[in-house]
Amino acid sequence: MGDLSADLAPTGVLRAAVNLGNPVLAHGTPDAPGGVTVDLAREVAARLDVPVEFVCFDAARKSFEALTSDAADLCFLAIEPARAASVAFTAPYVVIEGVYVVPSESPFNAPEDVDRPGVRIGVKEGSAYDLYLTRTLSRATIVRGSDGVAAFESQGLEVAAGIRQPMTSYVSSHPGTRVIPERFMQIRQAVGTTPARRPETVAFLRELVEELKANGFVADALRRANQPDATVAPPA
Repeated sequence: MGDLSADLAPTGVLRAAVNLGNPVLAHGTPDAPGGVTVDLAREVAARLDVPVEFVCFDAARKSFEALTSDAADLCFLAIEPARAASVAFTAPYVVIEGVYVVPSESPFNAPEDVDRPGVRIGVKEGSAYDLYLTRTLSRATIVRGSDGVAAFESQGLEVAAGIRQPMTSYVSSHPGTRVIPERFMQIRQAVGTTPARRPETVAFLRELVEELKANGFVADALRRANQPDATVAPPA
């Protein structure tokens, strides 16, 4: 593992970028993070026999920037074409869903109803669903902010986009809103590093993710994090 450790953790410590803004994948504080991504990073570090350091952020775009600026060695991001040139991804380890929230009286009942002129959709800037909607919507307007639901509320938008679990929780505590049940996208969350790493290093990460999906590690981590509704991705 010496060559792998030197390549993936050149400082002698594996620096893992963790997005605390996605509660399905991570929770806690920068000093004491938890969740499936934290467990995966610890397992990678254990296999390399190096310490792990968590570099925590509140948004996926910040994790992406940490990796591409060499402030992190490992990241946990959704596979998206806009990131493909800058990140060497494994296959996904978990699959989550992007859904829309609308006011209860909204006429929209399916994702395809939303893409029309005059419709404004609040999204978290740089998130997987921001990138997806940017390349797939043709008529609706995307309103980006530090939090899509906050923009939805403060600006009186027609729609908010986000991850199913927190969006469902939001609706349960905000009468007058509802989730459009059908997902608008499937978000494939993967482990990533920079393409400059050796092919053997990227292969190690890809093989390890497959092992940890197959042996129940990922499923156990999701259960411990109280995320039983998240789906372990199928074998690559």
